[in-house]
Amino acid sequence: MNNTLAKFDNLYFILGRSLLGLYFIAPGVLKITGYSGTLALMEAKGVPLSAVLLPLTIALQIGLGLMLVAGKQLRISALLLFGLTLMINIAIHNFWTLQGDPSYAHELQNFIKNLGIAAGLLVLATKGK
Repeated sequence: MNNTLAKFDNLYFILGRSLLGLYFIAPGVLKITGYSGTLALMEAKGVPLSAVLLPLTIALQIGLGLMLVAGKQLRISALLLFGLTLMINIAIHNFWTLQGDPSYAHELQNFIKNLGIAAGLLVLATKGK
């Protein structure tokens, strides 16, 4: 039975890395279409240099997401997205500042979800060159 499942390993790998790539491509595109709203959110959260970091974030999310989908430079792409995910998590999903606020549970859930995505990126980085 292990051989039966193992023959799909390459398919699972391609599908998994592609889904992770799409997880970054879609928000990158949405940041373009909702640029002013995203910039306002970043500024409201106190992100320094928001006007510089937003275009950089968009470029990284779309560019590195495409690299994951294409299977190119997986190690570096996954590690860069890991770092970006952690920075976004700390800057935007800072649930610890929201005690008593109705958005506390939502931000905590997003923070934990992003830790799972970051974990997947670390696993993916072990398969890259």
